[in-house]
Amino acid sequence: MPVLFLGHGSPMNVILDNDYRRSWQALGKDLLARYPKPQLIVCVSAHWLTKGWFLTAMEKPKTIHDFGGFPQELFDQQYPAPGASEAARDIASQIGAELDHTEWGLDHGTWGVLKPMFPDADIPTLQLSLDWHAHPTKHFEMGQKLRALRDHGVLIVGSGNVVHNLRVMGQGEPFDWNAQFDEFVKQHIEAGSLAELANFQDLGAVAKLAHPSYDHYLPILHAAGAADEHDSFRFFNETYDMRSLAMRSVIWEAKPA
Repeated sequence: MPVLFLGHGSPMNVILDNDYRRSWQALGKDLLARYPKPQLIVCVSAHWLTKGWFLTAMEKPKTIHDFGGFPQELFDQQYPAPGASEAARDIASQIGAELDHTEWGLDHGTWGVLKPMFPDADIPTLQLSLDWHAHPTKHFEMGQKLRALRDHGVLIVGSGNVVHNLRVMGQGEPFDWNAQFDEFVKQHIEAGSLAELANFQDLGAVAKLAHPSYDHYLPILHAAGAADEHDSFRFFNETYDMRSLAMRSVIWEAKPA
């Protein structure tokens, strides 16, 4: 299976008829046309921060509306994808994660992109947390542990943003530091130097502006770690939103034999 990183942006993207939602809808249709239906989805969302890594293990994960100030239509959204407790146990033992049977579920970083992609909500879905106390290199290494799952029908999805600064949102052209950080990510993916993505803090002030809190960046490290050095890649949604978000997304796929 391929591995995805999706810039999810505003929760409103799941109900608005815009380019982002349409791109996710097209992506889901394309994947189902070119690959067997995933046996399982493992999604790493920017919105579940924990001490240590946790993996959802309930049979019916709840739809979490972890936001405020949006219209009722958004709070009415549900994504009743089943869980997979046995698979969660196996995967957790392989990657060194704890099982979560009751606390979490599927937050909007997960269902907000999966609902347009797979609207039938019939693919078992697990969510992996972000260990907020782990160094970024450990997040890349966690992605490497996930890589083998791709050979067993598991679709790995990272959901966050290449640039995410909600403190200075506005209208107009993107900030220079937005484009600069986005270019840093783009160049390392193009060069295949994916491990270097974990060194984003070397950009100093640019990194701090791009990510005052880097929770939305960590999912791309998991996705990049799960990519194989022989994979091909393709960018999409290479746009900026509200001056201070970068929506760049990427799919890595095994090259045809």
